Amino acid sequence: MKAQLKELIESLVFVSLEPLSLDKIKEVLEEFPEEEVEDAFLGLVESYSSNQKGIQIIQSAGGYLFSTKPEYDIWIRRLLQIERKNKLSPAALETLAAVAYHQPITQAEISAIRGVDSSHTLRGLLQKRLIKIVGRKKSPGKPLIYRTSEKFLTYFGLNSLKDLPTKEELEKILEEEQTSEEE
Repeated sequence: MKAQLKELIESLVFVSLEPLSLDKIKEVLEEFPEEEVEDAFLGLVESYSSNQKGIQIIQSAGGYLFSTKPEYDIWIRRLLQIERKNKLSPAALETLAAVAYHQPITQAEISAIRGVDSSHTLRGLLQKRLIKIVGRKKSPGKPLIYRTSEKFLTYFGLNSLKDLPTKEELEKILEEEQTSEEE
């Protein structure tokens, strides 16, 4: 059970949004004896400080959290700069949602849904390979038809388009957010 306790504490530190104190860990794990929790925690910290991994547990702001080791700083900063460039703007997210929920769809249809010209945003999404052109619509002008790509699924951690929230789920989420903002 001691090994499992160590893994459990590791999970708690990993998911915590702020530094996690030993007292808080003991509070969460109230069904375990305090000495066992403390021993497992110290064993976890020791195993991270003595291993050959790129991650460590550090003490910060009265608690503990995972941190990358300083010797990997140059590559981590490079990655974060690249990822920062890859973030999507609100306009891109809105356009992507229109494509995802109404595909196959044309630029004119997307612009009608959004209420603004979407040509520039579509070009950006094509460059990021989050959407793709799948043909032309058989209508006057033969406009291009857009769909989401495999990279779209990967970017949002979806297995398929069926994993997208339904209209009802989205409405419920929006209602909950509005209720919490009013309180």
